[in-house]
Formats: sequence, C-alpha cells, structure tokens
Amino acid sequence: MTTDPRTTTLNALNAHEPWDVLVIGGGASGLGAAVEAATRGYKTLLVEAFDYAKGTSSRSTKLVHGGVRYLAQGNVSLVREALRERGLLRRNAPHLVRDLGFVVPAYDWWAGPFYGIGLKLYDVLAGKLNLGHSKLLDRDAALARTPTLQREGLRGGILYFDGQFDDARLAITLLRTFEDHGGVALNHAPVTGLIKDNGKVVGARLRDAETGQEHEVRARAVINATGVFVDAIRRMDNPETPDMLSPSQGVHVVVDRKFLPGDSAIMIPRTDDGRVLFAVPWHDHVVIGTTDTPVPEASLEPKPLPEEIEFILRTAGRYMDPAPTRDDVRSVYVGLRPLVKAETTDGAGSTAQLSRDHVIRISDSGLVTLTGGKWTTYRRMGEDAVDRAARIAELPERLTVTPALHLHGWSEDDRPDHWKVYGTDAPHVQALPGATTPLHPDLPYTEAEVRWAARKEQARTVEDVLSRRTRAILLNARASSEAAPKVAAILAEELGRDAQWQAAQVHDYQTLAQQYQL
Repeated sequence: MTTDPRTTTLNALNAHEPWDVLVIGGGASGLGAAVEAATRGYKTLLVEAFDYAKGTSSRSTKLVHGGVRYLAQGNVSLVREALRERGLLRRNAPHLVRDLGFVVPAYDWWAGPFYGIGLKLYDVLAGKLNLGHSKLLDRDAALARTPTLQREGLRGGILYFDGQFDDARLAITLLRTFEDHGGVALNHAPVTGLIKDNGKVVGARLRDAETGQEHEVRARAVINATGVFVDAIRRMDNPETPDMLSPSQGVHVVVDRKFLPGDSAIMIPRTDDGRVLFAVPWHDHVVIGTTDTPVPEASLEPKPLPEEIEFILRTAGRYMDPAPTRDDVRSVYVGLRPLVKAETTDGAGSTAQLSRDHVIRISDSGLVTLTGGKWTTYRRMGEDAVDRAARIAELPERLTVTPALHLHGWSEDDRPDHWKVYGTDAPHVQALPGATTPLHPDLPYTEAEVRWAARKEQARTVEDVLSRRTRAILLNARASSEAAPKVAAILAEELGRDAQWQAAQVHDYQTLAQQYQL
C-alpha cells in the first residue's frame, strides 16, 4: 500500500499562512480561478466540499462552444468572447478538446439560407481561432455525415464546427495543473464558516469530511466560486443577503452510438420550447440534450422530471431514424445552471432570459463571488475574478499567463479515445497493475485507472472514480453499478480502508447509480 497523498495535503494546509488567495469551490469557475492565481505566483489554496466537478461542471452537454443560440438572441459580445476562449482551450488542451462538425438539418426551403447566414457570422466572430468554415450541404452530403437523420422531407443542411470535450476530465486536468504550479487543493472539505477581522473576510473554517476534524485557514483574498451554491457562502458572510441566483436544470440522456454513427453531431435549432437540442457523439456513445426548467432551489443530485425525458426523446425522434426510446437510454443526468438574476429582478420571468454571462460581486467585507458563465469561458472567468481579488487584497500586480498555458498532460498524440484524456500521463497509467483488466465488459475502463485516480487525482470514493475520474456512470449507469464492488476493493487497498468501508461505499454508489437509470 502507498502512503495516502491526502496526509501531505492536510499538512500543507497551515504551512503557507496566510495564503494569498483562498478559493472555495472546485468546479469550472473555482478551478479556473485557482489556476489563474497559482500561475501568477500567488500562494493559493482551493477547498471543495464534495469532489471536483461534482455538481454542474461534470454534467454539461460536453461542448466547448461559442453559443449559437446566444447569437440568435443578438448577444454578439458574449459569443465573440466564448469563441476566443474556445480557440485558446483547443490550443491549450488538445488531449481533451477536439473539433466536431455539427449538421443543422434543413426540412424547409428557407432553413438553409437562414441558418447559413447566422453561422457565417459565427465563423467571422471566431476570427483566426476558427475551427473550420461552415457550409451548405445538399441532401446526400447531410446524410453522409449523419446517416440516421430522418430522411422524409430532408432538403439538406448546414455544417458548422465547434469544440467537444470531457468536462470532468478537464476539471481533473486543471487540478493537476494547479498542483504543478504549487497550488494546494483539498476535496471533501466543506467550508463551515468564514473568519472575519474588523468586518473583513480573512479566511474560512472547514471540516475534513473523512475525519470530522476542523481546520482554520487564513487568506488575504477569498473567492467564493461554488456555482449554484454561491448564495449559501454569501449568507455565511451576511445572513441578510438576498439570493443572486435563479437555478435552472438541464437534462441529458445517453444512448448507444448506433443512433448517430457518422462523425458529426446534430444541432436542432428550434425545439417546441424555443431551445436548441444537440445529439453529440461522445466516448463511443451519444449525448442528447438539453432542457431548461426553472427549479426552486439548488440540490446536489437534481432529478429529471418525466416530462423532460419525454421532451428530449420526442424531439430527437422527429429528426433521428431510428428514434431512441426509453429502453435505449443507458444513463440520464441532470446539471443545474447558476443563472444570475438581474439585481432589481422581482424573481419573475423565464430562466431562458436570465444572464448566461459570468458575474462577479464583491461584498462589503471583501468576499469575491464569481458565478454564472459556462465551461468554455472558465479561463476568462478565473482571470477576471483574480484581477478583482488581487486588487482588493493589494497583492503584487501580475499579468495573466493562462491564455497560452499548456494544461497538464498536454499532448497532440492520437491515442484511443478513452486513453487520450490522460495526455502524457497515459503511459504512466498503463504501467500500473491492472492496465489490461477491464472493470466491466460493458465499460472501457481498467483497474489501473482506479489506482491512478487514488494516487494522483485525489479520488476518495467509489463515486469519485466512477462518476468523474472515469465517466462510467454516464456511459452506462447499470454497468457502473456492477463495477462498484471491484472499484471499492481497489480503493480500499490504495487508501488503507476496511471491509466495512467498502460495503458502505458500494451501497452509497449503487443507490446513486439508480437515479441515473430510467
């Protein structure tokens, strides 16, 4: 058994006091801010209540995109910024981001010219960082790219390009990048309160969820980047603070690759509720989504509504032949969007109208809250937040280096899909015991990946491994459930846990995996 790496992290918690920057939250925005701060040379600590990308950041549509629908809404500046960030991320993490062609099917005579003009503007806004030029397709060319398109009435389509990625693997890559630059990160460590001095926030109290031990950490700047949970931290600062978020949930279903066997995705530009719907090839499966349903409050494991599943399958069925049914769904997952209310809002209105852009608010006590935005713009969100935090804390002024920063594992090698996400770490993972032993016949993952996750990627639970270090729960929730005992046994060996811990882990994970199955 190896030494538990968490011990080293816990020892480092108090070694740098006070920290220059404390980031609360280990999703896209928190990891982006942490990498930004560490690469500027600030002593940075990141703490996460559960696991990195546990919430929204592992439940996206798996697209690095400029936001075609925001273009339709006339939000040109948001699209331009996202397209620039898309291009930078493609350069900085080629092992995680790839170019993907999208076919917009045209069943009306006007659809080709209408959407074609909009997508030409998309190309123009991307400038030198464009991934590929959009073009009109005739009927045969559209079917060659997406053979399962509904043929009846099909006139052709428009082809455009966006990026595709693995969201949770990008989160783990950012964690490793942060550590490469001297950052210290701790997951399963919820913040229980903020520390104040003369009315200013100067740190936080946190609890190690594994031992129950309390820790106090002090920092010159504190960034609240807890996604849909930012209001809970803001109330630790000021109990009277009104909510700034109005969360909305997006549901996705995952089906087998046979429903989209070509090398392109499908984008349906206008559904019954005015959204776009995507069908995207991903890890030899197909992700179809999403919805936009207001929810009264944020929860850690949001549940899909029956009508959301029905809406996705019904809409996909109009455009895909064969049409996927409930029986074909391998997994269903739900993400919450941290949509920001207008500061004067009365809370009414549709979530489709709320801000998709990121927002930074600074409280009287100096707490910096970063929320909103999306994965594509994570780097820019982090840059903006650290700029503000550094000014408030009077840290030495340092320019950003992240626009050209190669992320951990950077590699352009063409490995098989499931190994590619590790980049230059892939040979090291494959050198571990169990590299050729599958976790389950219906999953691409191996025993070696569990060991790597425990030793190098801070995986502490069976869920950490099967949900986010691998993507097993999304590719096939039932198979992941069956793999849980094997994963628990390997983790127990790596982390020095007993049989009782293993049994509890398997029970907890299998209960969770039920929610991902229809």
